[in-house]
Amino acid sequence: MFDTVIEMLSYPFMTRAFLVGSLVALCSALLGVSLVLKRYSMIGDGLSHVGFGAMAIAAAMNAAPLTVAIPVVIVAAILLLRISGNAKIKGDAAIALISTTSLAVGVMVISLTTGMNTDVYNYMFGSILAMSAEDVKLSLVLSVFVLILFIVFYHKIFAITFDETFARATGVKAGVYNTLIAVLTAVTIVLGMRMMGALLISSLIIFPALTSMRVFKSFKGVVWSSGILSVICFCIGMTASYLCSTPAGASVVLVNLAAFLLFTLFTIIRKNGRR
Repeated sequence: MFDTVIEMLSYPFMTRAFLVGSLVALCSALLGVSLVLKRYSMIGDGLSHVGFGAMAIAAAMNAAPLTVAIPVVIVAAILLLRISGNAKIKGDAAIALISTTSLAVGVMVISLTTGMNTDVYNYMFGSILAMSAEDVKLSLVLSVFVLILFIVFYHKIFAITFDETFARATGVKAGVYNTLIAVLTAVTIVLGMRMMGALLISSLIIFPALTSMRVFKSFKGVVWSSGILSVICFCIGMTASYLCSTPAGASVVLVNLAAFLLFTLFTIIRKNGRR
């Protein structure tokens, strides 16, 4: 087993995938706790579709995908917050509105320009070969930036997650920190799309938080558990992808599903043991 790991990490593309993927998985899990508790977890799915549309336009323009997609998705995240604040359009409807429109734009641009090629397939379903050296450098810098901001504003994020009304009453600028969460989520989604794919990246936000909530009851406990669990599941999924020649994104999601089922089983056994 140890020899297999050494062989796997001897390939530069695998080293890049593990390095960037672990950081993105960690960022996704930390942000996911707040998003799941605020019942806003599907924002990841919506923003990933926006990212797909932006990357399709970047491919048509022969521009760098990340440099085009990141600002577009950040704007979409902020717009999503503004629309959701409108009493006439609720959060889930706003996400559906933006995600379907972006996906349609992406498909239309692709059909009129490059056609359905390997790059488009990689954007949809992910590929460990999609990360270039430039992508890695940008992803590392932005991932560390996301982690630092989350740690610095941890207490404010905690406050608006559990009781936004009370947080406003105590002087916390809830709108600013909601925007911060949306922007950090947008950056994380775009960084993870290259490996996980637009259709599967939201699983990194949802699964670790839901899995940890099966066992841990405190916010800090769930945050710690989600971060550690997400990185472990990502590494196991990537290893399985390498050994079995399966898609990276799907492998990671299935490992996360297995972890969720194990934690659920543990919770059931613990409850029955107390009776």
